[in-house]
Amino acid sequence: MNMLQQVLQPTHDLLVKEGEEANFRWSWWDEGVVCFTPKMAYDCSVVISAGVHGNETAPIELLFKIYDDLMAGRLQLKVGLLLILGNPEAIRQGVRYINYDMNRMFSGAYQNIEACAETERVQKLEQYCLDFYDIAPYTQRYHYDLHTAIREAIFPTFAMLPYQTHAYDPLLLAQLKCADLDALVYHNSVGVTFSHFSMHVCHAHSVTLELGKAKPFGHNHLADFRGIDLLLRAVIAQDTLPLRRKETIKQFAVQQAIIKKTATFQLNLSPDAANFSQFKRGDWVTKSSEQDVMYATENFYILFPNPNVALGLRAGLLLKRIE
Repeated sequence: MNMLQQVLQPTHDLLVKEGEEANFRWSWWDEGVVCFTPKMAYDCSVVISAGVHGNETAPIELLFKIYDDLMAGRLQLKVGLLLILGNPEAIRQGVRYINYDMNRMFSGAYQNIEACAETERVQKLEQYCLDFYDIAPYTQRYHYDLHTAIREAIFPTFAMLPYQTHAYDPLLLAQLKCADLDALVYHNSVGVTFSHFSMHVCHAHSVTLELGKAKPFGHNHLADFRGIDLLLRAVIAQDTLPLRRKETIKQFAVQQAIIKKTATFQLNLSPDAANFSQFKRGDWVTKSSEQDVMYATENFYILFPNPNVALGLRAGLLLKRIE
């Protein structure tokens, strides 16, 4: 039974199962959480997660193919590796989340939310990451959190780096360029996402990777994400990074978050507008009331626009292009 089947068709006897192959040991820590430890010395510990949003299926499919190839010996393991399918129940139901968005609950943010299965799961995932990195505490630490977006994007595959005050890891930046990503976005503030938790609390080099638009199982074209797949496999096997086949990666910096303040909130975009749609200088961007209008002070791009969020939540991110 592969990793995806173990979540879609859970059987409790697998939750404590462990074993070993020729070159590594493996153990199931929980539903959708499996740890691989090489028998040889290693200097890198890697977390790869997907399914924090249950309907984002392309990353889940990539992850279980990596799992299958490791177990079959088709992919060499030269790093400590923790594979995580974040929200098993949401994956089974084919929904983004059951009660609350898990990717807004890390770094203790779950304490402000009514207790439920997802708040419990976030606490467990945080502890699993801490425990995993402590297995080999002096290794380099990396975390790749895989997602897909709700809507289409002008730049379909992109990475989001969590905000940090120190320089970003040169190897991680090189990896992202080699993954054939279309764009790279730098956050401008502290967050409560999984990748921000692993960076801030676990001191890992972390990134959120967006693999196009969310689609049901069986409807993904995984060839569209071949660059990301090759990059992750190169990291796991400690192979030479793949060559970039696309034009130079576009880079953006978050300028501000758009917060929905009133029930009459409007966003100056069509309902099907793509991520990275552009506002020209002088365009109105949002209206909270006739007296409260936000205008673009320069050319901006918008990411994750969603005027239907609850009051007080983020309705989009305004980005500035970095030339």
